[in-house]
Amino acid sequence: MRIALTHNLRLSDSEDEAEFDTRETVDALAAGIERLGHRVERIEVSGPASRTVARLEAFGPDLVFNTAEGRRGRFREAFFPGLFDELGMPYTGSDAYALALTLDKQLTKLVLAQHGVPTPRWQYLEDVRHLQVNSLRYPVIVKPNFEGSSKGITQDSVVEDPLRLHEVVAEALARYPAGVLVEEFVVGRDVTVPFLEAAAPERNGVLQPVEYVIDEAAAGERRYAIYDYDLKTRLDRLVAVRAPARVRRHQAERIQRICEDVYRQLGIRDLGRIDLRLGDDGQVHFLEINALPSLEPGAGIYAAAALEGLHEDAVLGAVIRSAVERWGIVERNARRGRPRRTERLKVGFSFNVKRVAPDPSGEQDDEAEYDSPKTLQAIREAITSWGHEVVDLEASQDLPVVLASTPVDVVFNIAEGFKGRSREAQVPSLLELLDIPYTGSDPAALSVSLDKALAKRMVRTHGILTPDYTVLHTGKERLPRELSFPLLVKPVAEGTSKGVTRKSVVRDEDELRDVARELISKYRQPALVESYVAGREFTVGLLGERRPRVLPPMEIVFLDASDPTPIYSFEMKQDWSEEIRYEVPAKLSPRELDRLERAARECFTALGCRDVARLDFRMDAEGRIYFIECNPLPGLSPGWSDLVLIAQAAGIEYRGLIGEILSFAIRRYQERERERERARRAQAAAEREHAAAHPGSCAGQGDVHAAAGAPAPRPDGDPHAR
Repeated sequence: MRIALTHNLRLSDSEDEAEFDTRETVDALAAGIERLGHRVERIEVSGPASRTVARLEAFGPDLVFNTAEGRRGRFREAFFPGLFDELGMPYTGSDAYALALTLDKQLTKLVLAQHGVPTPRWQYLEDVRHLQVNSLRYPVIVKPNFEGSSKGITQDSVVEDPLRLHEVVAEALARYPAGVLVEEFVVGRDVTVPFLEAAAPERNGVLQPVEYVIDEAAAGERRYAIYDYDLKTRLDRLVAVRAPARVRRHQAERIQRICEDVYRQLGIRDLGRIDLRLGDDGQVHFLEINALPSLEPGAGIYAAAALEGLHEDAVLGAVIRSAVERWGIVERNARRGRPRRTERLKVGFSFNVKRVAPDPSGEQDDEAEYDSPKTLQAIREAITSWGHEVVDLEASQDLPVVLASTPVDVVFNIAEGFKGRSREAQVPSLLELLDIPYTGSDPAALSVSLDKALAKRMVRTHGILTPDYTVLHTGKERLPRELSFPLLVKPVAEGTSKGVTRKSVVRDEDELRDVARELISKYRQPALVESYVAGREFTVGLLGERRPRVLPPMEIVFLDASDPTPIYSFEMKQDWSEEIRYEVPAKLSPRELDRLERAARECFTALGCRDVARLDFRMDAEGRIYFIECNPLPGLSPGWSDLVLIAQAAGIEYRGLIGEILSFAIRRYQERERERERARRAQAAAEREHAAAHPGSCAGQGDVHAAAGAPAPRPDGDPHAR
């Protein structure tokens, strides 16, 4: 479909624009909608409404995906849906009436109170002279009636002394003259209940409650447990989303009933968010509702949706799906005779197929890094599910000939190559030669990452810790003084833990040289020797390009407590059920998580990775993070590979993971096509200018030939050919 993304873009940190979308949010929304197979036109609505109308009518969207807040007035959120209705354009979200009603906290509370929804008592004021100081129980909280994003709410908004209330209300009305709400303050904590109409049908679209957890130690002394404006803006790094919220079963049931009633009574469509206050006495109180909830990365609606198995793109897909069903867009388009505009690409799929199953002992592991027919079929089906045609490109020696005779738009590459420390770069190098966009890192990053010693040297130049190491080419070289036993020995340029066995941890020099010579002989490459780092082992997946998204870290938990030097060996990767346990997300303190994520992002950037990678780390007893190695071509076996399990923990289903990796190559393909189109237009313009500046130049050339008595050139270039 053609989807217009209407939004207000936040250009400053002023409170006036607090509810607007950042550029990062708009980029994330547009990219997510594009990954769902739609064509997106971003329409920033700040400025004259006539300009917005002109752009909408020029684009002719099948659907408007609306996040626009409007700029001013008590009906600002309702303005654009009202405009879309007038233009006859379907849109996501609630209609103008519901948006106008829910922006008015006082009116919303009046409506819901009539239906028995519990809410703290309040007084609405437009004039401080009407304040009834003794009409409510203290403490009370003073907040703007027509604002969202906690605008106007600070620690000073909570008033315990009636003598101070007049002053606080007067200050609030000076800033927000449209009206303020004075509400009894419930001692307790906030919970938020998102709504996604097309999800959780057994609960009528009401998702599980989540709560915002504040790092009180870092935030300093805070008198009241409220999610105020500072925490939503300046101190947002101190707030984490807990999903699901910690509530008792009877409270969860009560919350569910209240929220179903609220969403139904107010006519909320597609998506929404209710803020509740859970009192210390266990009572549930309605505070307010947002019919235009935030969709910025990390928002509570994504955390709640993940509990239903929906990743971020699937949330956007659910919003679109419920809007499409409500507006009957398929039938509408059929009546108007407008064809569906989805771009179907021819996606080449380059791979090496595993024909011989590896021996868990590691004796037979030649094809261990290749992919099984089952995995290959799962990837084909995932690509096809996004509406594309898949063309198999087995990475054999015939691949150059096949590519030359098989036109493809992009290539989904998981080919490992055949031999040499640059083998993973073989297929990408060929694709770059042919100017075919492909998924994953470029040849340079693949070559550097496969050579573990070179990768370590690279990350060290960026200040990242990695165990001390050396490379043995024969097994006879002198060992550096900084290396102390125990040491870990492994092939320098292999993946999937090939060559890493129980005897890879060595405790003296004789043992080291025996193992090194054996690996050098078997794999025909040098051996990497590195200090063994005792501690916890993690693997971290990343998706993206210049600013990659770090997925939840996975910890490889070793179950044999008697082993002082456990390692994630080849044998364990083939059959992990007995000796290890995967824990994802890993149990880490906020500080440890931040350090691990930062190290992963820095290594990804230092090695020049792109689109997808998985990085391995060790954390010692002092909490220091050590880079071990990087895999920019991680396994994609459904339900098995580390990256797939990590993605599942992040709420990304298998189809979504494959689609997200593919989307980066599709974007590069689209950029290439735009560049080619610009070049064609520039060439055509140059030719027109030349023809206008030299009229009759072709005829003049013919006259010269005739005057000289020479025969005119023939198409084959031979003037004497017959």
